[in-house]
Amino acid sequence: MSSTSTDDLGKLILRLALGILILLHGLAKLDGGVGWISGMLDARGLPGFIAYGVYVGEVVAPVLLILGLWTRVGGLIVALNMLFAFGLVHANELFAIGKSGGWSLELQGMYLFGGIAVALLGAGAYSLGGRGGRWN
Repeated sequence: MSSTSTDDLGKLILRLALGILILLHGLAKLDGGVGWISGMLDARGLPGFIAYGVYVGEVVAPVLLILGLWTRVGGLIVALNMLFAFGLVHANELFAIGKSGGWSLELQGMYLFGGIAVALLGAGAYSLGGRGGRWN
């Protein structure tokens, strides 16, 4: 396998892992709603309708990653979604260490930095958009 092939395979694995894992969170929110997020926004003086943006960050963007279409944009949306999660839900855990010795927010951190990595790397050849598209 050439280095280009292995790079493209690595990009596919990263896209699929990040996309599928975030999508599962989005599907749970489609089922359970985003009222609790709206409540947190209201408590901070922000409009509650912003809560519906979680569907973009946890359903639309992951589907883009999985398919390999507008992949860089999808990665940025996932990263932005995670920044909102850090600010709204996890701000008090930013510098906390978990019971097993790792960062308390290591999962959320992996999602954030995975989204940034996908945005920087692009989709690769194993995608619907292909290697050459500007936003792939």
